[in-house]
Amino acid sequence: MGLFNFWKKEEKLFDETVTIEETRFVVLDTETTGFDYETDRILCIGALVLQNGIISIRESFEIYIEQDHYDKATAQIHGILKAFVVQRPTELEALQQFLTFLGDSVIIAHHTLFDITMINRALERNGLPLLTNLALDTAILYKKTLIKSHLFERKDHYTLDDLADKFDISKKDRHTALGDAYITAIAFLKIVKKLKEKKEINLNSLFK
Repeated sequence: MGLFNFWKKEEKLFDETVTIEETRFVVLDTETTGFDYETDRILCIGALVLQNGIISIRESFEIYIEQDHYDKATAQIHGILKAFVVQRPTELEALQQFLTFLGDSVIIAHHTLFDITMINRALERNGLPLLTNLALDTAILYKKTLIKSHLFERKDHYTLDDLADKFDISKKDRHTALGDAYITAIAFLKIVKKLKEKKEINLNSLFK
């Protein structure tokens, strides 16, 4: 089971007795120097554990990564400066710590493909195996909550800001890895609630 599992429409990935609530999700976000998978690098990984409908702040993970690559343009967005005073491990050390935190949890992110691909490129560079975790994308899940009607104009892409506005989520720490992970976690809980209002759902149905 590899990177693109969340695009596949598997019938039964989990035992029917496994509930959404009891599943350990890791909600993550990366801040990067840009959007090129080959030349850009991860500046920071932020992640939170979500289980039993609770976002566990005490189990949060945030790590800034040592690097040479620097882009002034993207620094204006994420605010991570080259001379940022914080102890930064090497990319390898950061990845090893992240993998320990992640375990075999289901990944949740907004536009998951980008974050997972950036992490996988870093894993590849450091001779580590690629992620095999199943993953869910809040951008895709959100579309499932929308009414299908020719009277309602649906967008092709919904940003994290769109979801924060829709669900009245504070954007105080927007564009920080941990802040965006927190917004994504709240959005996921809101999405699941809305989906449950429409019909009975289970963990497997989130992947269809």
